[in-house]
Amino acid sequence: MTPIGNDAARQAFVAAAEGESLHHAWLLTGPEGVGKGGFARDMALRLLAGAIDGRSRMRGEIAEDHRVAQLIAAGAHPDYRELVRLPKDPDKPDQDIARSIRIDQVRTLQPLFATKPALSSRRVIVIDAIDDLERPGANALLKNLEEPPVGTIFLLVSHSPGRLLPTIRSRCRQLRFDPLGDADVARVIRSQVPDIDPAEVDALATAADGSPGRALAYAGLSVAALDRDLAEIADTGDPDNRIRSRLAKALAGKTAQSRYAVFLDRAPAMIAATARRRTGPALRDALDAYDQARALASMAPALSLVADTTVFEMAGLIARLAPGRGSA
Repeated sequence: MTPIGNDAARQAFVAAAEGESLHHAWLLTGPEGVGKGGFARDMALRLLAGAIDGRSRMRGEIAEDHRVAQLIAAGAHPDYRELVRLPKDPDKPDQDIARSIRIDQVRTLQPLFATKPALSSRRVIVIDAIDDLERPGANALLKNLEEPPVGTIFLLVSHSPGRLLPTIRSRCRQLRFDPLGDADVARVIRSQVPDIDPAEVDALATAADGSPGRALAYAGLSVAALDRDLAEIADTGDPDNRIRSRLAKALAGKTAQSRYAVFLDRAPAMIAATARRRTGPALRDALDAYDQARALASMAPALSLVADTTVFEMAGLIARLAPGRGSA
């Protein structure tokens, strides 16, 4: 797929890769879900394919049947490693993911670094995300960044670079990734979910706040319908509690947990968007509602608050945005 967005970051890395020397460690920074991990994996493929082919592969397409592409897809490339948070239970790979990348995962790299790359002169390590690395693991990795193994390139994804060890940041060249515009987010959605309803694309692009990853995580959760309900509450105040009662019931079940999470994200965002259009007392009311909504959205999962009660209360904050409901 043709890359979408963050052309400057891509061009900077490609230019460095095609130059005489490529820095050994790159820190890919920016909000979560804007494509840093995908970029790291794409660049790893290109670097390793070019090393085998004896010519630059940083531009143009690389066929799926290319030897390097097949080896990476099979998890069998001897010169490629990827560190991510692993499932606590190997039999449930999509559930209960560990909270961190453990030090023993970093230690698995050491035997690799004790030898030369197997298929070419280059080796690539992707860590997505280095923010998830345990402190002992970060210290172990630092030794490799300070004395990089010959031919090894580190591509380190970070959503919060300020939390990293300063010594790690100082060893890396930083590439900044920015949120995408709504049009680019919509292009990503359509490319990944080709049969999606156009109205849902627009709702997802708005809800994404520049993050295609967030938009794709929301796909299939009827965000457009949820936004319509929230907008109606904000417009009318929902005087008979009809909409908020229906939402509270619909979002309370176990099968609705994903959509409930979207609701907790969308409700404060809608209040914030409304606040940006207001002045005077109406702005003060909206900002007060936003502060309360953001606090409630944060506390609800942390304290395991009852979902239907939380939805009803959150919808009540949105109802305060209705004309005539705030301060005089």
